[in-house]
Amino acid sequence: MKKRLLILPLLTLLFVNVSFGQKGVARKAKKTYNNLSYVKTTEQLLEVVNEGNRDPELLENLANSFYYNGKMEEASQWYGELIAQKGETINPENYFRYSQALKGIGAYDKADKILEEFIRLQPEDSRSKLFQADYLETIEKRSDNFEMNNLEINTAFSDFGTSIHQEQLIFASSRGEDEELYNWNEQPFLDIYELNADGTATEIKGEINTKYHESSTAFTKDGKTVYFTRNNYYKGEFKKNSKRIHGLKIYKAELKEEGWTNIEPLSFNSDDYNVAHPALSVDETKLYFASDMEGTLGASDIYVVAINEDGSYGEPKNLGSKINTEGRENFPYVSNKGTLYFSSDGHPGLGGLDVFSFKNIEKITTSNNKPINVGKPINSSKDDFEYIINETNYKGYLSSNRKGGKGDDDIYSFTRNPYLQYITGTVVDKNTTQIIADADVLIYNHANELVKTLKSDANGEFSLKLSGSHSDYKSQVTKANYKEGVEAFNIDTDELELQIAIKLEPNEVDLFRLLDLNPIYFDFDKAIIRPEAKQELVKIINYMKAYPNTKVDIRSHTDSRGNKSYNLDLSKRRTKSTINYLIKEGGIEASRLSGQGYGETILINKCTTSVKCSEEEHQANRRSEFILVED
Repeated sequence: MKKRLLILPLLTLLFVNVSFGQKGVARKAKKTYNNLSYVKTTEQLLEVVNEGNRDPELLENLANSFYYNGKMEEASQWYGELIAQKGETINPENYFRYSQALKGIGAYDKADKILEEFIRLQPEDSRSKLFQADYLETIEKRSDNFEMNNLEINTAFSDFGTSIHQEQLIFASSRGEDEELYNWNEQPFLDIYELNADGTATEIKGEINTKYHESSTAFTKDGKTVYFTRNNYYKGEFKKNSKRIHGLKIYKAELKEEGWTNIEPLSFNSDDYNVAHPALSVDETKLYFASDMEGTLGASDIYVVAINEDGSYGEPKNLGSKINTEGRENFPYVSNKGTLYFSSDGHPGLGGLDVFSFKNIEKITTSNNKPINVGKPINSSKDDFEYIINETNYKGYLSSNRKGGKGDDDIYSFTRNPYLQYITGTVVDKNTTQIIADADVLIYNHANELVKTLKSDANGEFSLKLSGSHSDYKSQVTKANYKEGVEAFNIDTDELELQIAIKLEPNEVDLFRLLDLNPIYFDFDKAIIRPEAKQELVKIINYMKAYPNTKVDIRSHTDSRGNKSYNLDLSKRRTKSTINYLIKEGGIEASRLSGQGYGETILINKCTTSVKCSEEEHQANRRSEFILVED
């Protein structure tokens, strides 16, 4: 959990009220809390609580001290007591932290109930608006197939924040043995390390590491420049902000023979706010980072700044409410395919910080994309962050303080197995939209290799899961008496279920054209065969007797006047009347005839309910059609 040493004091705790009620609170405990010494604070405040002091501000700070060090079981206990005491007079943020603490111990049902109270008190908060009752089910569906390994280099301390430099793993760690301890959690300050070929870890060469915190690196592709996070310490000066907290800044260094040198702070840093966690865009013309500068929507937001050709920087821009919430958004990373990954506790998640993705971040202003929780096993009930991935070979690293780790934060390597996308398809008649059962469905990959063979079921549907390093596929669908249908699709989508519709065009012959028949019309609101229609039906009967293997489909229609459901029923009666005539008067076997009524759904002219038409124009729609479906 030592990432909190670096990030949370800077990006979250700056907004925490660190005042104590004077009555019943030891002066010593007040001082340690104000110094962000949360391990000592919990020890001192527990002593006070055990003596019977239940002052609300004392309980709040006790709960916070456990919360900020990831002790969620203890935090949930004291938040629960605090809320029971103060009720609706409590700061609503305590409800949110209480809910997060409950998620941290897997108590999701209770966590959701507490969050509902937060939503009631803060309905306009983005975290309230983003909440959905089925978020756990959605996350479960998005969960993917990963192989994860806890790295051998992890220690009992904090190890996190990976990046790659010239094929070497770079990370932050508080494993230093001779350093002064950090008050927050009484562990050494963070330094940046590199993993050697023999499996050992040594401090990165050069002038980057100091006696204070360094973490979160981003290297240029040529390997000659690094951006990194450090406490506000430069040229021997360790500065505090106006709230007397040592903040964070992003620095840049150059690689020389002796190691990393020429360190300089970036121009948009400030003593008054925090800037941390650098990440470069694919073309290295932009730098993404986390900050709590003026204009931040929550405790910390993701920003982007242009890197100009001359090495100067533009004006930092907040990525806005698509990405940022009133909670914490930090640890940005841009993949080689332009996907922004970041961690957040403001978007619905499993607890603590969850990893989210936003595709094509360069087009955020014009895109309809939204942040997507990447699901399990990347995300857990604890903090999951510093996610980096190569989206060509799907290998990467994750930092987490999840259960089963070796230390406060551990680094995990992972390989995402071929992406699995659930796909459902429907095969329908292009002209009538009627379902087509028992159609042959062939699925081909990007190399035109057959990967799946299916059949549509009685509802015209089929389903399958597809995966692969390439996301382009196509379906080829065939059915007797229909032309072949081909549909290309791409499985690289954030949708839980990709739906495709295959519309087959009938391979049919219109007997009116074949036999040069006159139209067969019906009177208004009638299904009786008219005398002139019988003359045309005789021609159809003679044709079917001359070609005994033929089958005919009768399709009847109405005009647009009247109720839709009534018109549908009327068209069915017209089809039935026509079929009965062919059977009784013409002696045609019933097995050779099929039919369907379509009501007013397939008009052959403009005569809808909103258009005034003549009787002749309405008459044109009261018709039966004869389609040769098997020869």
